[in-house]
Amino acid sequence: MIYPTGLGAWTHFLSFFVVLSFNVHPCRSDSVTIYYQLGQKPMGTGTGTASAANYTGAAAYNPTMLQPPTPPGPDAMPTNFSVGLRQQVPAGASILQSGLFFGFSVEMSVVNQVCESFLQVPFLNLMANIQQRAGGVVVRVGGNTQDTAALVEQTPDGRILEKDLNGITNPTQTPPLIFTPELLYMLRNISSLVNVRWHLGIPFNDTQNFRLAIAERGQQILGDHLMGLQVGNEPDLYADHGHRPSTYSPYDYFGEFGDLVQAIKNDGNIPNQNLLIGPNVNSGDWTPEMVWNTGFVDSYSTNLAYLAVEHYPTDNCFAQFNIGVPRDPQTTFPTFLNHTAGQTIIAPYLNSTAYAQTKGKKLLMFETNTASCGGFVGISDSFGAALWGLDYGMQMAYSNFSGAYFHVGGQNVYYNPFTPPPTNQSTFREWTVGPIYYSALVMAEAIGPSNTTQVLDLMANGNNIFSPAYAIYESGALARVMLFNYVTDPSGASDLNVDLTLPNGGTLPSSVQVKYLLASSVSQKGNYTWAGQTFGVNFESDGRPTGTENVQTVACSATACMIHVPAPGVALVFFSSSAMTETSGGPSKTFGTTAMTRTHNTVTIDPAVLATSNGHTGMDKVLGSTSEGSVVSSAVVLRMSSRLVGGRVFGGFAFGCVLGLFALY
Repeated sequence: MIYPTGLGAWTHFLSFFVVLSFNVHPCRSDSVTIYYQLGQKPMGTGTGTASAANYTGAAAYNPTMLQPPTPPGPDAMPTNFSVGLRQQVPAGASILQSGLFFGFSVEMSVVNQVCESFLQVPFLNLMANIQQRAGGVVVRVGGNTQDTAALVEQTPDGRILEKDLNGITNPTQTPPLIFTPELLYMLRNISSLVNVRWHLGIPFNDTQNFRLAIAERGQQILGDHLMGLQVGNEPDLYADHGHRPSTYSPYDYFGEFGDLVQAIKNDGNIPNQNLLIGPNVNSGDWTPEMVWNTGFVDSYSTNLAYLAVEHYPTDNCFAQFNIGVPRDPQTTFPTFLNHTAGQTIIAPYLNSTAYAQTKGKKLLMFETNTASCGGFVGISDSFGAALWGLDYGMQMAYSNFSGAYFHVGGQNVYYNPFTPPPTNQSTFREWTVGPIYYSALVMAEAIGPSNTTQVLDLMANGNNIFSPAYAIYESGALARVMLFNYVTDPSGASDLNVDLTLPNGGTLPSSVQVKYLLASSVSQKGNYTWAGQTFGVNFESDGRPTGTENVQTVACSATACMIHVPAPGVALVFFSSSAMTETSGGPSKTFGTTAMTRTHNTVTIDPAVLATSNGHTGMDKVLGSTSEGSVVSSAVVLRMSSRLVGGRVFGGFAFGCVLGLFALY
């Protein structure tokens, strides 16, 4: 049986993009009893004295903070050191990198109950911020649920996407899906406003009868905005998840991939047959080399747009699904707070990045984040994750990956780059911007839109794990340097003073410009600043940075530019005004809300109080209602009759059916 969807990863993927519409299914104005949607919870008890340990709300807003590691001391991390640079790109630098390197991966899971779709202004702003710096953004839509998804012209209830709750077969409880072309039109409408490009996935659960509609309609609707079509999501885990026989091997995947290639050749509605992406292994049961050894790349080179892998450094599956190994976030936290964290993830793929170059292909990290199964409280949602994500992204660029997509889930995960408010709070709360989004923003500015950027790990400070540094070259010339400080030390004793020099000749500029990514601690949640601007804390962002931008100018001597890096923090140093990339990707663009989202005053009530208050006066007074026109409006009962003039009411409470900004189809 197909059920209307509850709240989960796909709900929030769509709610990144849409608010409820009025143009097809007007919201009803009936008397209703409000229940929280599947996966949604009210925000705890609302008391100010409750400890984080007693928090019972959604994971995305969990206030639990961990203790930062003790400063390592000057012996383990010298705080005054020099970094020798070269003005021209040296041997050992990366391949040419694109500003589209750092993107996002969104699980295709479940969707909200919607009438029709409008584009979400905060999502457009968040994407526009990155486009302004990098020229565009890449978003992958897929995951486990893409393999069982089916495109239909219309769902039974008229929604964009619905799930079959009885068909759950994965350990992570992801259900089969049906979705409509409206989803693809929505993606195309986003791309008409912001340069977002998309990866989709061809269902791969039935290789006898491939469902190619997403490839057909995807190309028809998205056009050049469709970058690739993933073939199989983590096929090395198919046997473990019960989707293939226990004997399923890389050679079996090789054969099934070939069957798909032939099916596409026989389909006259797929004009571009060269957009496929594989093998997308998780490196759990198979290594990439096991797939390369089948002759995969040579056999399907014409059809392969990209090679790809997926990987998380660890998992938190025991806490979420009671499978795997229990992991303590406090004990795990320090493993994310040094340079070896990213290097360790990438080490198994260095052979594959080199192999891809020999075959003239680009290798993508198609899905990654701090930990699978939603990440860790206090790690994935802390400033430490912003440092980790930025260092990891830069290390992937240095190691010759050509793109990396950080996963986005729903309210029940910790690692989201951005999270819309719960549906029942969407009319009076704003979005929550997580640490990984800051990583993406800074890396977009570091790489820039020229597509001629090369990255070099400087092995700084004696290759110290707490103070890594990267040089960034553009068109062969030194443009920017990125300096990290992973240590938390409010005393200032662990702040870095780094002399940037040109020991092999060349002339330093008279001054450089510096932008800082800062927080008071690696444990801090929210209110991080990039060049003095922030996206605030939970429920505070419309997708635009707030505050006055602060770009510092540092004078250089004839021999060195001395850069101060607070503990913790990142400094991005620009060696000329032309190296500044904040607006190089395109003109500044923001999207403002020009339509009212609510025509009645909003009351915030502690859910626990609301749940126990209805019997206080019983039927002694007039029966109230939350819906206009039904019995007596609650606005009358509560003596709150003031209205905004000129607004049309499209419904009562009704889960916040609200008027959005764009109707673009």
